[in-house]
Amino acid sequence: MQVSVETGDGLTRRLRVELPAEEIEQEIEKRLQNYARSARLPGFRPGKVPLRMLRQRYGDSVRLEVFGERIEASFPQAIAEAELRPAGRPDIEPDLDRDAGRYAYLAEFEVMPELTLTSLDGQSVRRPQVEVTEADVDETLERIRQQRKRWEPVERVAASGDRLSLDFEGFIDGEPFAGGRGEGVQLEIGSGRFIPGFEEQLIGTAVGDKPVVEVTFPEDYQQTALAGRSARFDVVVKRVEEPILPALDADLIAEFGVEDGDVERFRADVRANLERELAQRVKARVKEQVMDALLEAHPLPIPAALLADEIDSLRQMTMRNLGGAGSQISESKLPDELFADNARRRVALGLIIAEVIKQQELSPDPERVRAALEEMAASYDDPQAVIDHYYADRQRLASIESMVLEDVVVEHLLEQLQVTDEPISFSELTAQQQ
Repeated sequence: MQVSVETGDGLTRRLRVELPAEEIEQEIEKRLQNYARSARLPGFRPGKVPLRMLRQRYGDSVRLEVFGERIEASFPQAIAEAELRPAGRPDIEPDLDRDAGRYAYLAEFEVMPELTLTSLDGQSVRRPQVEVTEADVDETLERIRQQRKRWEPVERVAASGDRLSLDFEGFIDGEPFAGGRGEGVQLEIGSGRFIPGFEEQLIGTAVGDKPVVEVTFPEDYQQTALAGRSARFDVVVKRVEEPILPALDADLIAEFGVEDGDVERFRADVRANLERELAQRVKARVKEQVMDALLEAHPLPIPAALLADEIDSLRQMTMRNLGGAGSQISESKLPDELFADNARRRVALGLIIAEVIKQQELSPDPERVRAALEEMAASYDDPQAVIDHYYADRQRLASIESMVLEDVVVEHLLEQLQVTDEPISFSELTAQQQ
């Protein structure tokens, strides 16, 4: 077998492989002879068909079969000999000429980018320094009450925070437009669900009022035909309701498993959850900066095959996350461009991190894996059942090990970085990450 390599654009390589013709011809002859022992053709007894007739009738198909098998078997050997690491499947073009005794093929593929690790010395990371305060606990408790509020009809004019039931129809240049009509639509004033300026113009209206609302669609509005255009909405107010928030009492907190109704114990549970969330957010913020530093220090060309696979993986993940709503969205409505930047980042980081792990011989400690799993399971009703679920399946446990290994990599890289504590409030940290 003779192997030669030609370098194409970027990561593209063209591998030409010449296969030994004598060996292939011998294999073809061997298979025809074996077939001759049982071959049936009209006018001949089984096993008595002349070999020359079998060559004439089946020689070409057997030749293609043997040639295809030799291509498949030789390709791994050829790339090993050429010291290449393909990224994705090759495009193979056979080059077969029986008369010239040529059995060859051209394989075109991308290779994995070469990577030399660079120290991160001189780069810096800002670590959020934040504590959970009583005000953060109060804000969370208020959010819990808001989530469980009920609505009561009122006979007064609408105020911010009220919920209205509306009929409306929109017009642009005096003509109704698609999607501009609604009946019995519920709108909470101040929620920001409608076009900017719409909700505020309903403050002070009452049941039976027919206000005319004039607004301008944002320049970046999702329906491009409406973006930046002025519209008039004829509105009918059908109902006005005010929110009634539940008291922070035993009945409310019993819904969260505090059966004895102890409000202080519930506050303690809320604080513990916030502190757990805080630790995760700080960890994520630091990790993000470390990954940014890693990417900046190691610019890489990305193989198109790996990028395409990652884009498809992100698209499928999005479809699963959409759940029932995903059935209303075809994959064609989720174009590659929607995922390209994130996919490129994920592929690049995967390649760089793999090299760090390899060179530094990093691995996840079993005790640390157990601790990470216990921490994750703590938020479930039956933590032990969750832990058993992961340890019962090697593949499931591998996902936890991978997560821990990433943490090990981040800690290793942090030793090369300058870390500065940055005082910040819990709410500011949450807003930044959102």
